[in-house]
Amino acid sequence: MAPRANWKGYLKLSLVSCPVALFPAASTSEKISFHLLNGATGHRLKQQYVDAETGEPVEREDRVKGYEIAKDEYIIVSDEELAKIEIESSHTINIDSFVKATEVDPVYLDTRYYIAPNDKVGEEAFAVIRDAMRQRQMVGIAHVVLYGRERTILLEPREKGIMGTTLRYAYEVRDDAAYFDEIPKIDLAKDMLELASHIIDMKTAKFDPSQFKDHYQDAVVELIRSKRAGQPAPVAHAPAPSNVVNLMDALRRSLGSQNGLNTPAGSTSDKPAEAPTKRKTRKAESPAEEPKVTARRAPASKSSSAKGRIKKAS
Repeated sequence: MAPRANWKGYLKLSLVSCPVALFPAASTSEKISFHLLNGATGHRLKQQYVDAETGEPVEREDRVKGYEIAKDEYIIVSDEELAKIEIESSHTINIDSFVKATEVDPVYLDTRYYIAPNDKVGEEAFAVIRDAMRQRQMVGIAHVVLYGRERTILLEPREKGIMGTTLRYAYEVRDDAAYFDEIPKIDLAKDMLELASHIIDMKTAKFDPSQFKDHYQDAVVELIRSKRAGQPAPVAHAPAPSNVVNLMDALRRSLGSQNGLNTPAGSTSDKPAEAPTKRKTRKAESPAEEPKVTARRAPASKSSSAKGRIKKAS
């Protein structure tokens, strides 16, 4: 079942429009999460808003939004007043312009969404907008109001739908010069680049997100498994990176490790090791069935989240 839409309205290109729904493209529901407890009683903790002057808790119905215009002086704005603010992008994703996808600096990309037609009547208009962008190899720039703020959104064809990516504003992106300007320009030796390039060639693979593994979350799951079984918490030690003294030597040793060889630390040969014969990569084995605590998405017929299989402290 598709998740609930975050936004519903119209996608518009000039005089062509169609009703659409916008859905989150990613989910964080499978992440391990913790509750805050009272260490003495094991009871859940709850958050409260308290008056900064009186220290008394403030109930939900008494909480209002205020914009500070001077020290301890605020303009009160109600939710009803905010709800009455309507601009075109509150209900319409109006495509203002088109650009080449290669012109969009990745640093401006923010959150991804899937956009799909919201009724049968608008499917043809949706397809026209989608396929015209695909044919011209262009992406659209539009605006949409999400979570009480107008966002610039980039639109690009994706399979039978459209993917929308909210873009950061220019003032939100830090100038990279502050971080990169002091990096010195270094003339690297040709053989160093050749060795590094050889290592890259040997590590080249096809992009496969299904092989990505969250090692930290797996370690947390293993910790919970052990504590649930009354066993000592496992101690994991990450290997410390070696102190590189000779870059050429480190590159040779790296190449040797990729070849399954032990290149001596003092080796002086300038000839790079030959690339090994390509072998089929065996897929990572699936995690053990028991105990049933996992950070991976389970099949639909079973429990669907890791946190659902971890007994909560009462």
